[in-house]
Amino acid sequence: MIETTTETLYCYLHPTRETSLRCATCERPICVSCAVRTPTGYRCKECVKGQQKIFNTAEWYDYVVGFILAAVLSGVASFLVSLIGGIGFFGWFLIAAGAPTAGALIAETVRFAIRKRRARNLFITITAGIVAGALPMLFVQIFLFDLFGILFQGIYLFIAAPVVYTRLSGIQLFR
Repeated sequence: MIETTTETLYCYLHPTRETSLRCATCERPICVSCAVRTPTGYRCKECVKGQQKIFNTAEWYDYVVGFILAAVLSGVASFLVSLIGGIGFFGWFLIAAGAPTAGALIAETVRFAIRKRRARNLFITITAGIVAGALPMLFVQIFLFDLFGILFQGIYLFIAAPVVYTRLSGIQLFR
């Protein structure tokens, strides 16, 4: 008869918690509250952070280039949106098709300029550049009290900013 003994494992961060889990990467014992579920098994939070650092490849100047380029391109798109505001009813169709297209063009242009480097904060900075670039035309529309212009600027920002963020970050809504 073979006798097997199993030693009791304790979480490396919480020494009073018994556990049977181990990190799939470093093999340290982890409790349920420390475990992060991944497609390849449970990992400790330190190993997950280390893996995420591999994917963050952005340089400091990517933030500046991304913000400025996104703001300039968004300013141009915002100016075109203000021209659409004067068209009337047909403008609704143009803004519905044009805002996501403008967002995709801005995202791909910025992605090319930053050489496809990635970081979550970079994507947020570029999205802020979209909003900052549209603000001058929005203020002009408010000053002129052009209701359609204000509404179309809002629709543009509501559609284009998430399109840029999702295209840069690689979020897929449908597979």
